[in-house]
Amino acid sequence: MENPKAKLPIGVFDSGIGGISVLAELIKALPYEKYLYFADTLHSPYGVKSEEIVRTLSVKVAEFLAFIGIKSLVVACNTATSAAIHEIRKTCPFPVIGMEPALKPAVELGLAGKILVLATPLTLKSKKFNELVHHYKHRAEIIPVPCVGLVEIIERDQSRRREIEGYLSQLFSSVNTVDIAAIVLGCTHYVLIKKEILHAVGNKIAVIDGNSGTARHLRTVLQNICLLNTAIVDRPHVPINAQVTFYISGAEREKGIAQCKQLLQKEGIICE
Repeated sequence: MENPKAKLPIGVFDSGIGGISVLAELIKALPYEKYLYFADTLHSPYGVKSEEIVRTLSVKVAEFLAFIGIKSLVVACNTATSAAIHEIRKTCPFPVIGMEPALKPAVELGLAGKILVLATPLTLKSKKFNELVHHYKHRAEIIPVPCVGLVEIIERDQSRRREIEGYLSQLFSSVNTVDIAAIVLGCTHYVLIKKEILHAVGNKIAVIDGNSGTARHLRTVLQNICLLNTAIVDRPHVPINAQVTFYISGAEREKGIAQCKQLLQKEGIICE
């Protein structure tokens, strides 16, 4: 007998639109689930705030989604994960999946050269990230690269390609790309401009994010506790019709929802 809670939606939360890159991978891996997506654009960006403020904001969002009713929560934000994942898990009676920079797959490529980790200042300062670096420092030279202001540019309007390209050009201006083995995207917002990052470094460097790994992990967790929605088992047609309810904090709710849907549509996903 199917667990009645299996019909509940999966909650996905980010400080803004960056978590849509994670949501897209979740929908591809689990196309017959329902989703609630919360973008805390009122308080974005998280990466320049104190850890205490991010923790408070993140717990409030988790409590809100739990009140509505979800069967699991994906904290689709590296900064919120590093600052608040332990507190969120204490308050939530369901599985909570976080994000972390995909250092492991980058190191396991075994390529000669440095691994750059692009992330927000708060993520790079966090205990969680520094423990990760310590774990792999004997296998690779890991260089943290704080990307101050990049989330704000992406949030404002992705059509501002010149602004994004100018930022990336300056970011990598002092980097010898010959010395780089891989680039890890330690912020879900940066996945939205992955093509631009590849172009900025010459398209020959591996650029890695943890989104698909997070989706596979969630599927395994839900399967192990009998919370997968197993009502339909055939493969979905493309484009995928997804059931997503959006919650956008701040004044520009409709604009935010339209932007989220547009980003999903680029990934072959249409929201009902």
